[in-house]
Amino acid sequence: MPAPGSTAKSDERRREVLEAAVECFSHKGFYGTTTHEIAALAGISQPYIYRLFGNKHELFAGAVDFVSDIMESTLAAQTAEVSISPRTTAQALSAAQSAYRALIDDRDVMMFLMHANCAADEPLVGDAVRRCYAKQVNLVGQLVNSDDEAIRQWFGAGMLENVVTALGLADVDEPWARAMRGD
Repeated sequence: MPAPGSTAKSDERRREVLEAAVECFSHKGFYGTTTHEIAALAGISQPYIYRLFGNKHELFAGAVDFVSDIMESTLAAQTAEVSISPRTTAQALSAAQSAYRALIDDRDVMMFLMHANCAADEPLVGDAVRRCYAKQVNLVGQLVNSDDEAIRQWFGAGMLENVVTALGLADVDEPWARAMRGD
């Protein structure tokens, strides 16, 4: 059901704009991307973006929330099997790390998240990024029985996976790159 004051068509258009925003922002970040570029990719006019989102800050924060929802559903689906059966914290942590690796195979999502962290000084963006992290902490916390050390390990491993992916280290055959990849 559409949100109050909206229609199914405008909700679909919002989603298309958010998908375009994630793709555009993933390349040049909050500061380097224009709403004109996003509008062009979404196939709409720039003024229409401002009808859907009040300004660039609201658009970027909306894109963070959009990606956060994708992360939540992906991590939940990927780890559902582990959640059902009895598990050790190490098994649950391993499943959550594998799920995250699958998620960041979408380079746009991963790079967008890195840019979101960099733009967290912007109040609306920072609030959205903190909501995103809170969702992840809560979900992973449920998987690992609220083990704070396991949650930190998951985030640490995820940040390392981000660096490995961002630098394209899968294709670098050097000792330092293998060490970063864990080969």
